[in-house]
Amino acid sequence: MKAWSVEGNTQCLDGGSMFGNVPRAVWSRWLEPDERHRVRLACRALLVDDLNGKTVLFETGIGAFFETKLKDRFGVEQDGHVLLASLAQAGFSHEDIDVVVLSHLHFDHAGGLLSEYREGQAPELLFPNARYLVGDDHWARAQNPHLRDRASFIPVLHELLKASGRLQLVEGQRSDLLGDAVKFEYTNGHTPGLMHAEIGGDGGIVFCADLIPGRPWIHLPVTMGYDRFPERLVDEKNTFLADKLRRDVRLFFTHDPDCAMASVVQDEQGRFASTNETESLVARPLN
Repeated sequence: MKAWSVEGNTQCLDGGSMFGNVPRAVWSRWLEPDERHRVRLACRALLVDDLNGKTVLFETGIGAFFETKLKDRFGVEQDGHVLLASLAQAGFSHEDIDVVVLSHLHFDHAGGLLSEYREGQAPELLFPNARYLVGDDHWARAQNPHLRDRASFIPVLHELLKASGRLQLVEGQRSDLLGDAVKFEYTNGHTPGLMHAEIGGDGGIVFCADLIPGRPWIHLPVTMGYDRFPERLVDEKNTFLADKLRRDVRLFFTHDPDCAMASVVQDEQGRFASTNETESLVARPLN
């Protein structure tokens, strides 16, 4: 079983929104803003080969489905579908993927499921041989979002997933498709039913998604303006990080521009931080 960190299209978002109530004087030391006060963010996926006999992609990033005006609004700078090029660099095509696991369906995590924008053409669903795994509770949220987060979802994507006949909703810690190779756990502070996939058990790796988008958000009080329930998220992070520290489970970051994976440490004051930081994974053994 080997893993690759697969880069997708980057995005640039308002730094104040990404760091909630953290003052700019503090967060700008973590990620340098541009002239529009935006910070550059990765949209990184995790590719694992021979996982329960399958090639599995965890998330797909923001992709290239936005029209020009929306590309500028969300700071998607590259032309083309970067995720597909990154998969090819690792020796795979989107047709090779057996399972796509989606922590949630916000556009910067699931937009890469869609084909690149072409004026006058309807988007198509990529990964034609894959099953798509989504948490049952989050799927319900995506079908009936609150006004506060409705713009985070892509309605046409939901319709394409349903029409594919290959959507599988996950309840609990296990899916029949991946068996005991992947354990799922859920948090609700960022969005209801956010699904975290842990691979390899103790000493393994966990996909943090937007519970902990990157290293700065390991610090418990740091939340995003996009989080639905920030105080709840802080409590969830505390439980999550304490468990991963105890079991030596490494964190995989989707939005950190310079770090794909790190281990957790805790100082004498109880503050969590990262160590053993890894910029990228290239055919890294996970077992």
